[in-house]
Amino acid sequence: MSEQLTLSAETRDRAGKGASRYLRREGRVPAVIYGNNEDPLSIHVEEKALMKALSGGHFMNSVVMIDAGAAPVRTLPKDVQFHPVTDRPLHVDFLRISEHAKVHVDVPIHFVDEDKSKGIKRGGVLNQVRHELELICDAAEIPEEIVISLAGMDIGDSLHISAVTLPKGTESAITDRDFTIATIVAPSGVKSEAADAAAAAAGIEGEEPAADEVPTVGETEAEEGASEE
Repeated sequence: MSEQLTLSAETRDRAGKGASRYLRREGRVPAVIYGNNEDPLSIHVEEKALMKALSGGHFMNSVVMIDAGAAPVRTLPKDVQFHPVTDRPLHVDFLRISEHAKVHVDVPIHFVDEDKSKGIKRGGVLNQVRHELELICDAAEIPEEIVISLAGMDIGDSLHISAVTLPKGTESAITDRDFTIATIVAPSGVKSEAADAAAAAAGIEGEEPAADEVPTVGETEAEEGASEE
């Protein structure tokens, strides 16, 4: 289960670009809490604390308790805006949720048992089509990651969502298709050799006789006359 984080915050009365720039100069990051049929709450959090939470790698699929002086608010991060040059966080959106609300989260995938994959042992390469799974689960039971085994997979095999056992109480948010998560593909050298062999085979099958092997009209008539004599 994903860990629960806590961020201290302060409410803010002023909005607008000027007020936001002032907060950032003071080492604070503007943010807003919305949802759950309540009015939005404008807050700001310490940039250092936010960066520490972001560095953990699971910020976007973790429950974050916002302590703004009153009762802590249970939230789920929905968006973090970053500066295009410095990568400093500029603004954060938090979704207010109840303790056992059903939430949509993107959970990272972790592959294991590569040493038990026949395809990888033969030199095949794991082609990871998806790095995260979009899931629906209880807010109190958000998985930290989804572990998927590659045991038995060979070159040319594909792994689909239907073959993945999700944690209890968790389901895929995509239900209209059995989408591909990963495939085992042949290494580029093997694929090039196979393509060359196929091209060579096609050339042999379609090979035309050399020019000096094709009889002319005169030669054909002479041969027919000699056979009649």
